[in-house]
Amino acid sequence: MRYFLDTEFNGFGGELLSLGLVPEFGDREFYVVLPLPDEIEPWVARHVVPYLHNVPDALDLSLDRIAAAHELAAYLSTDRFPLVVADWPEDLALLCRLLLVGPADVVDISGLGLEFRRTPGFSTARNSRVPHNALHDARALRDFILDGEDR
Repeated sequence: MRYFLDTEFNGFGGELLSLGLVPEFGDREFYVVLPLPDEIEPWVARHVVPYLHNVPDALDLSLDRIAAAHELAAYLSTDRFPLVVADWPEDLALLCRLLLVGPADVVDISGLGLEFRRTPGFSTARNSRVPHNALHDARALRDFILDGEDR
């Protein structure tokens, strides 16, 4: 099954702040918020941080990085070969980095496919119910891609 991904991070090349995954079918979503770094980019402080916990209709996990990695692996473990779709390369990079729990250690995940989709003219933030919230933005991406496939 495909899972649509969005992340929020602390500016260009910055640390992962939150990650949302939305399945193609069903309503079993994944959303995690990581501890905030000591220094937050001003744009991120204004446009992302206030919305990190704005997910009343979903389980909102606030976990440290290692616990988040294991929760992510557990979430994906029900799928033999999940395919994660994102419209921004950094989202995929941050997801992969989260899977690393040590210098030579990866969470227990059997496999994972990654797909980057360019979406010219589409903005998850403009189409999201709560812009710059990773879960809401992942929902917007899913809806956009699935709507385009139905045409």
